[in-house]
Amino acid sequence: MSTLPVLLKAPRILLIGGGNVALHIARILIENQVDFELLSKHFAKDFQSLDLNGVMRTKNVDSTDLTPFNIIIDATGNPSVAKLLLKEKQHRFLLLNIVDAPENSDFYFSSLLNYGRLKIAISTDGASPSLGQAVRDRIKSVIPQEIESLVEEKAAERAKRIIDAATTRTEPLTRLAQVDLVGCGPGAVDLLTLKACRSIADADVVLYDHLIPKEILDLIPEHAEKIYVGKQKQHHSLKQEEINQLTLEHANRGLRVIRLKSGDPYIFGRGAEEAEFLARHGIRVRIVPGISSALAAPSTAGIPLTARGYATNVSIVSAHLAGSRINTEWLPLLQIPNHTIVVLMGLSFAKEIAELALQAGTSPEMPVAIISNATRATQKTIITSLNNLAEQSRQAERPAVLVFGDVVNLHAVLPQGF
Repeated sequence: MSTLPVLLKAPRILLIGGGNVALHIARILIENQVDFELLSKHFAKDFQSLDLNGVMRTKNVDSTDLTPFNIIIDATGNPSVAKLLLKEKQHRFLLLNIVDAPENSDFYFSSLLNYGRLKIAISTDGASPSLGQAVRDRIKSVIPQEIESLVEEKAAERAKRIIDAATTRTEPLTRLAQVDLVGCGPGAVDLLTLKACRSIADADVVLYDHLIPKEILDLIPEHAEKIYVGKQKQHHSLKQEEINQLTLEHANRGLRVIRLKSGDPYIFGRGAEEAEFLARHGIRVRIVPGISSALAAPSTAGIPLTARGYATNVSIVSAHLAGSRINTEWLPLLQIPNHTIVVLMGLSFAKEIAELALQAGTSPEMPVAIISNATRATQKTIITSLNNLAEQSRQAERPAVLVFGDVVNLHAVLPQGF
């Protein structure tokens, strides 16, 4: 079949029918500001919701109704109406669309996307409208509505005879670019959110951290480029500034860039820095939250962060500052009764934390949990006290979460695992 998708300029159309199919087509014509007349003996109730004053006539169609129109859509499903139209076509130029009868139609509708002056039509030559709609929805997920403003800017430039083809070719790439900062949780693949899975499935390029397990990396599409940007203690494959720049370079190519981060991007993951950097460079950023190990590790170790009679408040802190320095500002929290403190990146500072806390008057008997490899097959929990924390920490594996507070005692009572 030879077909050619075209745009009709200021078409005037006769739409025949009053059922749901005609209603759907009427909505499309209204959305695209097309001049049309609607004709049917009966109309479905939902037509009342459309602004059709002056274009809707209630009557049976006859040959005199056809004369003013060269483009006619038959949405009745009535063979006698189709016969009337085909007879009319024998006498003059007429473009027909007889719904569900492509063999008798001169044109048919595409799946449409409308961004102001930018219009995108997807057609399967009538083979599968559902497939066309699926492709349309995929394109829609990539192209932001903001592209409409760029089209208007270019139209204004053209009107002023300002035409810079090279710039125009590169600008849409930035507008189309999107970076997803995806929280991958503490490690278990089945703790990924549905949104995270969908984001990974749409990836063109994936930049991933050190703690992202193979089971999650296996979800990346085969065509997507995978780039390791992990940072381990005293060994960084790339500096943060280099990671930011690398992400930007791929985004500026108009690619869907996925940045996989352990835990949640905004909980001690430097996600805010990356998002701010990209936003300042005009890149759309979407945050996909993940389950932080600060929440998952205690839960899977049988330690609720809050529990009546044990803790009414909880704090999540990092023991690590830039330059591998210890953060001690949170230590006074240990003096607050009925309070739980979760410490991330604290295992290497366990000796210093214990010494400083004891010097400040914290009870040496304060319960402490060290939870390593949370949610993974190698998860291990060590229950100790502040007084013995330094010694016990030497037996723990990284990555690990420290939990301080009376809720740690519930480890002996509550179920563990997930």
